[in-house]
Amino acid sequence: MSRILVLGGTGFVGRAVCEQLAERSASDTLVVPTRRAAHAQALRPLPNVTIEPADVHDDDTLAQLVKGCDVVINLVAILHGSAAEFDRVHVQLPRRLAQACRDAGVRRLLHVSALGVGDDAAAAPSNYLRSKAAGEQVLRASGLALTVFRPSVIFGAGDRFLNLFAQIQRLAPLVPLAGSDARFQPVWVDDVARAIATAVSRADTIGQTYECTGPTVYTLSGLVRLAGRWSGHERLQLPLPGAMGRLQALAMECMPGPTLMSRDNVDSMKCPNIASGRLPGLAALGITPAALEAVAPGYLGRHQGCARLERLRAGAGRE
Repeated sequence: MSRILVLGGTGFVGRAVCEQLAERSASDTLVVPTRRAAHAQALRPLPNVTIEPADVHDDDTLAQLVKGCDVVINLVAILHGSAAEFDRVHVQLPRRLAQACRDAGVRRLLHVSALGVGDDAAAAPSNYLRSKAAGEQVLRASGLALTVFRPSVIFGAGDRFLNLFAQIQRLAPLVPLAGSDARFQPVWVDDVARAIATAVSRADTIGQTYECTGPTVYTLSGLVRLAGRWSGHERLQLPLPGAMGRLQALAMECMPGPTLMSRDNVDSMKCPNIASGRLPGLAALGITPAALEAVAPGYLGRHQGCARLERLRAGAGRE
């Protein structure tokens, strides 16, 4: 029986990780802190999950959360923000988390980083990748029993990647696309979650870094095309050169509401988001990654169903 603290457990990946951990052992207690209780609704049906109202960026709160735990899993990350915000989440939080673990006598830490992270943080092309690399360095120097996961872009029902491009194509007749030739190796969220849950109980994963990728490499243009096709409204694309792509991203940063694309995202795409082949992958954990084509059409097809329903309603209104 273990007590497992899951930071970021209410997010897209975190929910899948909690479900995998709950399936593997009903005797383990999963502690999931959150600042917004409403975000944890999907986890409440799991009998061994304890939701803790908490701000993990507060030192005293973090120390209390870590106390008495056997394993800590860090999934906290952001995709958009300033250099200072990336540093706060991807570097300072891991540093403070490592200190809290040492103070509480907790040795085991699993950390989700990102594909494209290298040993030289300064050489990374974006704030996102530089901060992810610096966060890894902090944890490797901590002396903890560390396992690191570097996933490519993660897809699954509720993702903010394929679903975003499906929605854009539903609304727009043409898709201007920055970084259209950028390469990705998308991985299913359940496969990433299964890898993390497997590593919790395997001592041979300590000290390892795993590249979590799917079986196929795609360009961004190809992924956008598939998202449109599977959702029933594939559109023409207009590839944008570098300067125009950054200008488009700047305009999207200035739009009200959640940021969909930023200049830092465009910069990140300069680094191929594919497995290096120099590190173990999902196969080393006994996982055969699911193909994008086997999973994504099932949930993207819901967009197609919604579009058809709207057309039927529109037709009924005209009658």
